[in-house]
Amino acid sequence: MALAGIRVIEMAGLAPAPFCGMILADFGASVIRVDRTKVAMALDRQARGKRSMALNLKTPQGVEILKKLCVQSDVVLEPYRKGVMEKLGLGPEKLLKENPRLIYARLTGYGQSGPYATAAGHDINYLALSGLLSRLGRHGDKPYAPLNLVADFAGGGLSCALGIVLALLERT
Repeated sequence: MALAGIRVIEMAGLAPAPFCGMILADFGASVIRVDRTKVAMALDRQARGKRSMALNLKTPQGVEILKKLCVQSDVVLEPYRKGVMEKLGLGPEKLLKENPRLIYARLTGYGQSGPYATAAGHDINYLALSGLLSRLGRHGDKPYAPLNLVADFAGGGLSCALGIVLALLERT
């Protein structure tokens, strides 16, 4: 498999991050999804090929375990809002000091800067803001809200997986 030997830490999140992790696992990467503790587990249809573990990141022990995992990995896949990983002491600046070859992939709704950086992002919002939503549907009717395939999966998760693969290629 093309990504055999690549270790990925996927921080549990919504649609684009688990989809990205699933694609990487499908191509042979070893993906560990890090879940929160004390959260009801639902059937995760994007868990194919992954292992998972639950860590309490509100404890120093949980943060230290995650830090060790990240430093020993090739990729960290992070879907949180701006500043969450930095508050834990696990932002890219800290982790890259200990592992300069680490690829730190962020799948945030609106990036790390700008007026929407701290806002949660969802597929329908991206489609509306981009103007694409107005193009979906029949002429003269209100737009149809599509499944979250366009922005979350294609624009987010798939693009992130491609970016990670290209970063791995460039790193070699």
